[in-house]
Amino acid sequence: MASIAEQGTAFGGPLTGVRVLDLTSVLMGPFASQNLGDMGADVIKIEAPQGDLVRQIGPARHDGMGPVFLNANRNKRSVVLDLKSPEGMAALHQLIADADVLMYNVRPQAMARLGLGYEAVKALNPRIIYAGLFGYGQDGPYAARPAYDDLIQGACALPHLIAKASGGIPRYVPNALCDRIVGLTGVGAILASLLARERTGQGDRIDIPMFETMVAFIMGDHMGGLTFDPPLDGGGYARQLSSQRRPYRTQDGYICALVYNDKQWQGFLREIGREALMRDDERFASYAQRTQHIDHVYDVLAGIFEERTTAEWVAILERADVPFMPMHSLQSLMQDPHLVATGFFTDVMHPTEGAIKSPRNPVTWTHHKPAPPRAVPTLGQHTAEVLRELGYSESQVQAMVNAAAVV
Repeated sequence: MASIAEQGTAFGGPLTGVRVLDLTSVLMGPFASQNLGDMGADVIKIEAPQGDLVRQIGPARHDGMGPVFLNANRNKRSVVLDLKSPEGMAALHQLIADADVLMYNVRPQAMARLGLGYEAVKALNPRIIYAGLFGYGQDGPYAARPAYDDLIQGACALPHLIAKASGGIPRYVPNALCDRIVGLTGVGAILASLLARERTGQGDRIDIPMFETMVAFIMGDHMGGLTFDPPLDGGGYARQLSSQRRPYRTQDGYICALVYNDKQWQGFLREIGREALMRDDERFASYAQRTQHIDHVYDVLAGIFEERTTAEWVAILERADVPFMPMHSLQSLMQDPHLVATGFFTDVMHPTEGAIKSPRNPVTWTHHKPAPPRAVPTLGQHTAEVLRELGYSESQVQAMVNAAAVV
C-alpha cells in the first residue's frame, strides 16, 4: 500500500509553481480546485473555523473526514481563517498578494460584503485570476439567487427529459452532475486565463455560472428543431429520449450495447443469423430510418437480447465489433478488470484516516507527470505552516490562535 504521508510544498506536474487560493466549499469549487492540485498547483484551501460542510457527509472514521470530502480535497493545504476578524482578513490579504488564482463559489454579492470583490482583490494583486463559480450570470434577474445542484438540474430541463424518456415522474440524476460539469468548465476557464496572463501580463475576472453552463451542455443535444426559426419541432434528440434506451436484459442479467452504424448492424445481424432484417424492414435499412423509428428498433433489440446469456452476448458483440460494456453496480465497478489493470482506484494510507481507497485523476502526462498526491487535509492542518511562509513569527501565530482568528 502506497504512503501519502505529508510532503513538502513543491510538486511536479504542469501547474507546478501556480498558487491557488481556494475559498470554495461543498463540491463544485472543491472538485475544480482538486483538479488544479492534481496538476501540480499549490492549492491553499481557506476554511471557516467550523470547516467545509461537506466534511460532515457520509460515513466516517473521524469527525470532519467524510468520503465526499476525501474525494474532492486531495492535493490541498487547509488553512482556517476567520474572515470576520481583522487578523484573519489581514492574513488572507497577504496570501492574495502572492497568489495566481483566487476561487470562490458564494454569490458575488457576499464576496463584496466581505470586501473581497474583484476590484478590491485586484488592488492587492493586479495579476490575479479571480474566478467565481456560482449560480447565475450577473447580468440577469437571477443574479443574486442561491443555487444548488438539484435546482440547476431542474432549471436546465434534466428532470423533464428523464420524465419524457421514462414516461414517469421527473427525477434528478443521482449524481452532483451540475457541480462537477461546471467545476470542470471552471478549470478550463482558469487554465485559459493563466495562459492569457503569460502572454499579456494581465489578470482577469472570470464568472462561471451554473445555469448558463448547464443549459448550453443540455441543449447542445436537445435543441433539435428549436435550432431553426421558425422551429421545426419542439426540440429533443429522439434517440436519447426513447423510452427503450436502456441496458438490455439478458437471460441472466443486463448488458449495455450500442448497435449504431450500418457496419455494426450488418455484423450484429450476421452473428445472430438475421442478415435479412436490414433488407426486408425499411425501418432498419439506414441510420436515418433507424433514428426515425428508434422506439421500434430498440424494442426489437430488447427482445433479441433476452434470448441469450450475458456471457454469450459478450462473445457475439466482440466478434461483430459492436461497442458494449457491462452494467456495473457501485460494488462491481470497483472490480472492473480495466480499472484494476490501470490502477484507477488507489489504495493509500492516510495519516489520520488509515487505509482509504479513492479514484485517481484519469489524466496522464508523458513529460509533466504530477508527483504522488498530497493527503486530504484535516481542518486547519496547515494554518501555522502557511502563516510561517507569510513571515509570521511563532508568537504571532499563537496570538492569532488565541484570538480564534485561526485554528
